[in-house]
Amino acid sequence: METPTKLPELFGSMVFNEQTMKDRLSKASYEAWEKSVTDGTPLELATANEIAEAMKRWAVEKGATHYTHWFQPMTGVTAEKHDSFIEPAEGGRIIMDFSGKELVKGEPDASSFPNGGIRSTFEARGYTAWDPTSFAFVKDNSLYIPTVFLSYGGQALDKKTPLLRSIEKLNQQAIRILRLFGDNDTKRVVPQVGAEQEYFLIDKDLYDQREDLRLTGRTLFGNMPPRGQELSDHYFGQLKPRVSEYMKDLDNELWKVGILSKTKHNEVAPSQHEMAPIYTECNAACDQNQLTMELMKKVALRHNLVCLIHEKPFLGVNGSGKHNNWSLGTDTGKNLFKPGSTPRQNAQFLLFLAAFIKGIDEYQGTLRCTVASAGNDHRLGAQEAPPAVLSIFLGDELERVVRSIIDDTPYENSGKKKLKIGVDSLPQIRQDTTDRNRTSPMAFTGNKFEFRMLGSAQSVSGPNIALNTIMAEELREMADKLEDSKNFNSDLQKLIKKTLTEHQRIIFDGDGYDDAWLEEAKRRGLANYPSTADAIPHYDDKENVELYVKNEIYTEEEMHARRAIHEEIYNAQIQIEARTMSDMIRRQILPAVSEYAAVMGERVMTKKNVGFSSAYEEKIGSKISVLSDKLMLSCEKIDNDLKKVPSDSVKAVQYNRNTVYKEMVKAREIADELENLTDRDYWPFPVYADLLFSE
Repeated sequence: METPTKLPELFGSMVFNEQTMKDRLSKASYEAWEKSVTDGTPLELATANEIAEAMKRWAVEKGATHYTHWFQPMTGVTAEKHDSFIEPAEGGRIIMDFSGKELVKGEPDASSFPNGGIRSTFEARGYTAWDPTSFAFVKDNSLYIPTVFLSYGGQALDKKTPLLRSIEKLNQQAIRILRLFGDNDTKRVVPQVGAEQEYFLIDKDLYDQREDLRLTGRTLFGNMPPRGQELSDHYFGQLKPRVSEYMKDLDNELWKVGILSKTKHNEVAPSQHEMAPIYTECNAACDQNQLTMELMKKVALRHNLVCLIHEKPFLGVNGSGKHNNWSLGTDTGKNLFKPGSTPRQNAQFLLFLAAFIKGIDEYQGTLRCTVASAGNDHRLGAQEAPPAVLSIFLGDELERVVRSIIDDTPYENSGKKKLKIGVDSLPQIRQDTTDRNRTSPMAFTGNKFEFRMLGSAQSVSGPNIALNTIMAEELREMADKLEDSKNFNSDLQKLIKKTLTEHQRIIFDGDGYDDAWLEEAKRRGLANYPSTADAIPHYDDKENVELYVKNEIYTEEEMHARRAIHEEIYNAQIQIEARTMSDMIRRQILPAVSEYAAVMGERVMTKKNVGFSSAYEEKIGSKISVLSDKLMLSCEKIDNDLKKVPSDSVKAVQYNRNTVYKEMVKAREIADELENLTDRDYWPFPVYADLLFSE
């Protein structure tokens, strides 16, 4: 009997991690790699060659025959091109070879990926460059090397390049703040991220019969079954054997590649589940979430299941989101969003908190844009996810402290004394002591902020680029003021109070689902972009462009390009869904209901011939006939609307949202009514009762 691998031995076994490098590299090469990671020092070719050789030998031992530069273009998914290690040798033999040059640099086609007009087909060359801060790993007999992706002219064509820039910029500004508080030990501050991932599992045989699921990732038609999520018995319920085996298999695959998969459970909706990893460094977390989504889908197929990561696969039940837990950690092991035990540490915490609150308030628009997508439009503001309006929930204890600073009033735990920042201690703010506000887009949970607006299918890089850059900008402004201070404690107190007072409008602890909040948010002057079509025009607003350009995250050209890519993807998604809907109506739904209506007609004639009542058949047949005609007309309108989509992408976004999508909603309502009238044996594809309760 085969002995199961122990978890400590399994974890990271397919990762060329720090310990593996220590074991396989010379001390000089290991230290050069370490310096490259911490200081950005370029590796010399001899060092790169040694690392490449060690990496190749290790990968071959793990069964690898190929290597690939693994990068994250603006498609939202990853890309890879595989080359084998083989090189010809004398006598018709081969050798396994891999050089430092091949490790460090690759050349994929830059014009075939979304680029927002930066690259043309006749300017196709692009480069991938090794990211030494993210570990290589072996999967499917290939060595995967995480890389950035740049154009021939140096423009960023991926999500990793600006992420790395934002991490470095945040580090620089956070270190300035720490030095002001006398911290000379910390050498590096790194954003920490934990991305909770929600998903659905459905039977593959049923999935294969649904053209909408196969082509768009969501059901374009379907009525809720008699039972949905009303009893809440699925949430945290006992795992079904098939799902449990899937989760076990998934955990093993995630652990092999060093992903800290920690929590697994059933979510609210039938067939919905969640996986939550342990917090890790931002760059690694973004890479690992992309890999997690890929492995979720791949492992599901082994169990004859399909993993759906679309934000809203089923109308009428909760969709799937992705909670992005974000904080700041130091290389000395401190969490900068955890209140300390001394007045000095608490003053530092309050400054970082004030900077965060100010940043979210000032740059609501850019954060909203980072989570805008056609799929996420089905969730945000739909009473199952945070509203499309940004706000921050601090919890009872911390909000009392903030309120006492703003109002210059005593806080409860201080013996009725006013808080003197840098002198008095704060009340103990423990993790998760307050009621969890699930309706808040940005909630403080003891030592981190949980950004809850992300869609389940999206890359987490965009939101984290925004959070990192916003925080860097606010810390820079504060450091500029405090470094020139003659009375640090006094100026610190004034700065924190001024910041919290001016930006308190973003703090909200109530019910984000309540319509009254939207009215209140409007009175406060908070931005409200209900849909992607509303948000995209603000992507490259002047203040957003200035934020990213000033901090050297994007050039102005790269900002405009990214807006164009968002528009391109949104337009493509809506139009694919519309064409799929039209195809299913014409070739599946209308023929099926027509056949059933004919059966009803035959039954009417049969009953009349023998003198029986045929009221039921006549009523059903009549309704189907009327609705079929309406559906046909709606389908024709969708087809005609698609022919009139403006060539200008900006106008196309508004047209697709306000014309094409609105007609799709009408067509679905008619089709779903027809589903209710049609015998199950005649309906052309599996219904929700089959899909949601098939695990």
